[in-house]
Amino acid sequence: MAALAAISTIFFTAAPAKDGAAAQITDLQPFTNIAEIPVGSDLASIRFEGIKLVKVATTRTSITDQRYCEAGFPEPGGSMYCPFVQDGSLAPAYRITYSYTGPAIGSDEYGDTRFTFSVTVRRLDVSPAVLQMMSAHKINRAAAAKDFRLSTFRGLVPRVAIDDANSVFCAGNCIDGLCTHTDRNCEEKVTYKTVATPSDYVTVRVDPAARDGLRAQIAPAIAASR
Repeated sequence: MAALAAISTIFFTAAPAKDGAAAQITDLQPFTNIAEIPVGSDLASIRFEGIKLVKVATTRTSITDQRYCEAGFPEPGGSMYCPFVQDGSLAPAYRITYSYTGPAIGSDEYGDTRFTFSVTVRRLDVSPAVLQMMSAHKINRAAAAKDFRLSTFRGLVPRVAIDDANSVFCAGNCIDGLCTHTDRNCEEKVTYKTVATPSDYVTVRVDPAARDGLRAQIAPAIAASR
């Protein structure tokens, strides 16, 4: 399961350009340090599998040509180019992959219970020791795993539920979806409310191990090299 990504809009052209196109630039935040795994997974089974250097997009541009997109298309879904979306401003990042044991997926005929998830972190979050192992193509997984600290938590999510205190239910019998009330003058009224319930997923957060002093020393050098 992929890590979550936060998106926030930073620029939008209010007026279309001369060619009838409008562009919206969105700032992506690919460094989330978190992933979600299903409740019921064995948290003690989470194991470091590897780390590699990747490129991640930090911006997304959506261009909408009103004249083209408003034209009729034979397909109900319209055109895949309305709007045209392109990711850009690639930046170096490090993708860390972990494996874990979780509940089997019903659609999986093999009944596999071993899965993986990945998080994407900044260069600053990776120690010089791990970077040196990567450059030498000799990753000691046990040593690299100690470079990161895992924490887990299960959050709350809003769900809609029946508000029993403010609802009216009438006694009676229901057969094949048809209900007959014992008291014909009774009028049912069902109201709903939003309640916070435990999420179906456990959030796994990956942070660099305690080395704040070292990170403070190397931060200026890393910034200067970008």
